Amino acid sequence: MNTILGRDLAEWTATYPTLKTLLRCEETAWFNPHATAAAEGLSRVGLTRADIEDARDRLKRWAPYLAQVFPAARPTGGILESPLTCVPSFKAQLETHYGITIPGQLWAKLDSHLPISGSIKARGGVYEVLKHAEDIALAEGLITIEDDYRALDSDEARALFSRYKIAVGSTGNLGLSIGIMSAQLGFQAFVHMSADARQWKKDKLRAHGVTVKEYESDYSVAVAKGRTQAESDPTMYFVDDENSTSLFLGYAVAGARLAGQFTALDVCVDADHPLIAYLPCGVGGGPGGVTFGLKSVFGDHVRCVFAEPTHCPSMLLGVMTGAHDSVCVQDFGIDNVTAADGLACGRPSAFVGRRMQQLIDAFYTVTDADMYRLVALLARIEDLRIEPSSATAFAGIKHLTSNKARDYRQRTGLTRTMLAHATHLAWVTGGSMVPAEEMDGYIEKGRSLL
Repeated sequence: MNTILGRDLAEWTATYPTLKTLLRCEETAWFNPHATAAAEGLSRVGLTRADIEDARDRLKRWAPYLAQVFPAARPTGGILESPLTCVPSFKAQLETHYGITIPGQLWAKLDSHLPISGSIKARGGVYEVLKHAEDIALAEGLITIEDDYRALDSDEARALFSRYKIAVGSTGNLGLSIGIMSAQLGFQAFVHMSADARQWKKDKLRAHGVTVKEYESDYSVAVAKGRTQAESDPTMYFVDDENSTSLFLGYAVAGARLAGQFTALDVCVDADHPLIAYLPCGVGGGPGGVTFGLKSVFGDHVRCVFAEPTHCPSMLLGVMTGAHDSVCVQDFGIDNVTAADGLACGRPSAFVGRRMQQLIDAFYTVTDADMYRLVALLARIEDLRIEPSSATAFAGIKHLTSNKARDYRQRTGLTRTMLAHATHLAWVTGGSMVPAEEMDGYIEKGRSLL
């Protein structure tokens, strides 16, 4: 193997012993020694709680429009928010599955059931398109921010937006949210999709009138192609999943909303009742933004743990080594081939890795086989049908409660008593829009592996 950033593989593994396990594509966990107090970490992000509130207010302005054009958004008045549910039966199943005892409660945040695109990407992706549309409509004098945004569900507005284009590179779910929202408003939408993208997602986009560009390469190439296309066209806006502030803030709005849901359900989060959130991670924008939102609301009372496939631990690799987007998993001979198509991003977000590295408490990796097993178990126990990517969120508890985490727990003051009162939150990132036949295939594969 050639040198990587001027160092050979032996040097890398000597400096970062966890890398040896990553190179074998085996499950592992890494507890971030550079994680700091929330206030210190938040001060280095370059964004503030005021930025999150600005995003929240913008989404409120758009809510009447969303409720009008998307029937699935009407029950919540156009506020795109997902259910929060306690899953004690599945907690018991996980204890059996992993041969462990889980202290505290287990909850699931079902972004898999968000309207419009059925994934966490309905947060950031929809928000960024709405922000861009608002900017254009305000500049053209079509509306003011005091107006009822349902006025944008008009031939005049669609004619205006049709003069503009929106492009994005995606493994699937972000493309769905960007494409569907853009097309609904009247934009010309272009989604550049990597080889990992599922056919049904491409078909759904095309059914909405979106132009889908397909590549035999991975996610990074799809993003680069989309960026290049936008650079040559002044009417085209590129949604940059690797570096977008707007996407990030769209995800971050989830923090305050979750706090409201917990309050309504009498779930306490404080120094004695920690919240531990397990977040599936691809390029990093979704979990990074959610972490920013959670840390902004709950401070040191929340711990955020990122989950990645064993065949694509890009954010773990970037944060652990400090090399961030200067390296990709393929540089180290890791193939980036995984059933978790939504997490198949070989190079991590520079924005998230560099700005959020002190706010991510830990990382762990999950095999495809265990993802499938968890998909099957969730379908059987909870009647929840989710994508393999989402299932990674349920595999983290075994690491936080393991002997390997003892030093981490002692270093951060996570006592047995606190764990007994903890709320474990698995952030389920997608699945409700997967075609029944494909979902049945996931479940059957999982059953065969149990």
